Amino acid sequence: MHSVELQIIPRTSDIGNLEVKRALPSREKRSVGSFVFWDQFGPGELLEGVGLDVRPHPHIGLSTLSYLFAGSMQHRDSLGNDMIIGPDAVNLMTAGSGIVHSERSDSVSRQGVSQLFGIQSWLALPKTMENTQPDFRHYGEGSLPTFSESEVEGRVLLGNWLGLQSPVDFPAESLYVDLQMQPGGRIHYPKGQVERAIYSANGPLEVDGVSYPASELLVLSPDRDVQIKAPVGARVLCFGGEPLDGPRYLWWNFVASDPARIEQAKIDWVGGRFDQVPGDDEWIPLPANS
Repeated sequence: MHSVELQIIPRTSDIGNLEVKRALPSREKRSVGSFVFWDQFGPGELLEGVGLDVRPHPHIGLSTLSYLFAGSMQHRDSLGNDMIIGPDAVNLMTAGSGIVHSERSDSVSRQGVSQLFGIQSWLALPKTMENTQPDFRHYGEGSLPTFSESEVEGRVLLGNWLGLQSPVDFPAESLYVDLQMQPGGRIHYPKGQVERAIYSANGPLEVDGVSYPASELLVLSPDRDVQIKAPVGARVLCFGGEPLDGPRYLWWNFVASDPARIEQAKIDWVGGRFDQVPGDDEWIPLPANS
């Protein structure tokens, strides 16, 4: 049995003046644990006066987890939160019954040439929590546990990694670990989560001796320990968790176990029934198709 069960090449697009690589959902795989969406944005350079501008848009039925390697980004939402996130911190926004947010470059970043590089992922909420009250939590870089071993620096973003527990609270068993691997660095990724994946945001990898290029989603075989090596150095994310408690439907920014809930969210967005984002009165129309 091969350690890598599936190799997914992301789709590339442009959003808000930045290149985005989307690995989930894909034709080959809809989810890994609770992770139903995986976007790498950047690395990219934004010119002076030009920034990332993702206008206010709605979500239901999910939590978004934003994590930056470089640069900064301003989050505003319909609960009144206004937070600038920088590298190695986590923004966890739980949409539940419905939330609206925008993601833009902050005013300081726009004053000169700025870098932006990171990952945004969506995690489907358990069925019993799909309509929970919306919430937003910011976890600063110093609040996330870190570790160091054999030319690898790690940070635990979600779940438990070898006894280190992240404070980030998500209601389904999940794991998300960031690894900065130096040239020749190695690390053991133990079995445990039912569904697991590896993604290198930069730098090729070797998984149990087999080489893989950067920016591909590697879905691992279950119940198998694997060895990860970065021959020239890499920024690697390991993530996964227990399988979803049933299928999920994704349309635009909406996630639900019942397609009727998505149809209602469309009606509510067009009808102006979602709350607005204070201080950001732009919005994104409902797309004709998504």
